[in-house]
Amino acid sequence: MSDGVLTILKFCLLALLYLFLARVVWTVVSEFRAVPAPAAPVPQPAPASAKPKPPRRSWRLLVVAPPSAHGRVFDVNGELTIGRAPGCGISIPDDTFVSNVHARVFERDGDVFVEDLGSTNGTLINGNSLTAAVRLRKGDRIQAGQTVLEATR
Repeated sequence: MSDGVLTILKFCLLALLYLFLARVVWTVVSEFRAVPAPAAPVPQPAPASAKPKPPRRSWRLLVVAPPSAHGRVFDVNGELTIGRAPGCGISIPDDTFVSNVHARVFERDGDVFVEDLGSTNGTLINGNSLTAAVRLRKGDRIQAGQTVLEATR
């Protein structure tokens, strides 16, 4: 081969390498942008004339699948995130179908809600795709990737 052809091939290889690196950087940046900052709950003072309510049993999430994690229990105290990241309240590092910060479960006015945080594969509630925050009822099943959690009290 002539020197001119080899030079053109070198530049093509270099261009492919730069395109690959640009794609990697774009993927990492988009993954960081997809993680919203959790909103801090604002405590509301109780009215002075209101009687204190008896303590309610707290909500829990029980892992029902996969079998390797079956039986693990997570208490929902205010807010709990679900994802692969080590900082999540329910960290699922082995499930590749779960995003770094996949969903969050939070309490509001005595009820517990779950919402998807822009995950790649979505979150299911009782087999239905989650499009907005949904109030959980006892026995509801949350599926993130291959992991299934059941809401209990």
